[in-house]
Amino acid sequence: MSQKWDQSSDLNSDNKLGITEAFKADSFKEKINLGLAYQMMQVNPTSFPPSEPQKTRSFKQSSTKNMPVLPVSQISPRQLLSLLMVRDQVLSDRLVITQSISGTGALRIGGAFLARFYPGAKKIYIPTPSWANHAAVFKDSGLEVEKYRYYNKDTIGLDFEGLIADIKAAPKGSAFLLHACAHNPTGVDPTVEQWKEISNAIKAGEHYAFFDMAYQGFASGDTDKDAFPIRHFIEQGHNPCLAQSFAKNMGLYGEQAC
Repeated sequence: MSQKWDQSSDLNSDNKLGITEAFKADSFKEKINLGLAYQMMQVNPTSFPPSEPQKTRSFKQSSTKNMPVLPVSQISPRQLLSLLMVRDQVLSDRLVITQSISGTGALRIGGAFLARFYPGAKKIYIPTPSWANHAAVFKDSGLEVEKYRYYNKDTIGLDFEGLIADIKAAPKGSAFLLHACAHNPTGVDPTVEQWKEISNAIKAGEHYAFFDMAYQGFASGDTDKDAFPIRHFIEQGHNPCLAQSFAKNMGLYGEQAC
């Protein structure tokens, strides 16, 4: 039976998980793991107070005492709108939402949807650098992955001119992955005015915007400010895809909420 899988190749190791293993093996008493979610000094994941009442209600209402997964029909678009601070009338009937297994699952579903149904190029541009798993997830979903300029090592800031030039040079109808806030791994984000120019460039090229937002509230300390790019794109007539995770900003790693 095992011979059927002899040609299977090993996946590249995830550096983030390697850091966690090294952390566990370190005997230093004052060690701190900065590789995963926010944790207290007791090294236990922290679930923030606003999420606790809903978690308690969901657990009590579950007959199996497992955290329930909501059917698609029970996921309210208004809940997402409230997080993005978007007026209902702005989206009207343009919003479709589904639950996924955290951020990676959301990216995979979005990528597969584009690969199957998007009429434009089956290609997505990701920033240089980007989260280590972005390329692998999108390739596995059936998309060709290209890169656009983002980080300038000389200025330790955004390569805005290169970013805009790459958007303009991309084939018409390409998809662009955009980190909504707290860019991973650089922490460098466009300004409000730069986001407006990015929106204009993507619209001019008839490109598709795919947002990844795993850190809403972490960049500025204000969830409203951090959601500005998505809100602006929607108001400008884009129909973007948003992969949003609540693992980090609400401490819901175990619930895999997205």
